[in-house]
Amino acid sequence: MPTKSSPKRKSKPAPPKTKTVTVKPKKSARSLEAAVGPEVYSAWVSMLGALVPGGRTHRLGPLVAAMLQYAYSVAEDKRDEDTGENSIVQSLLDSTEVFEASEVKALLHDAVTRLFEDAGVEYGRISARGDSYSIVDGAYEEYIHWFDMPWE
Repeated sequence: MPTKSSPKRKSKPAPPKTKTVTVKPKKSARSLEAAVGPEVYSAWVSMLGALVPGGRTHRLGPLVAAMLQYAYSVAEDKRDEDTGENSIVQSLLDSTEVFEASEVKALLHDAVTRLFEDAGVEYGRISARGDSYSIVDGAYEEYIHWFDMPWE
């Protein structure tokens, strides 16, 4: 006995598969280059690119701190210019008024991260014991204690 056939449903096309795209974090718009100029910044990028891969963290931290001290001294010369509230120059000026490395990090880390990215090197490291640590965390400590002389 023939059965009544049900009307054929039109099948909906499957939704297109979405591609997974890995998005890199946006590179910070703030750069230490705005404070120190392209020549000095280029030299820093070259130095870090050459020294970081095989360098010892306890030696690289003071190097980065020295770069920040130099950037601050140049920023002092630009103090009277209208640099803007969120400018790297203003952040450098503000960084000498804080007392904790975490406060310096909050002010300057995006620009320091960009410096390392521009140099094509990582500031994060892993110890022989498997612990993570950072070149720049040590640099921030060195920076806030730059003028400390424990022997005095």
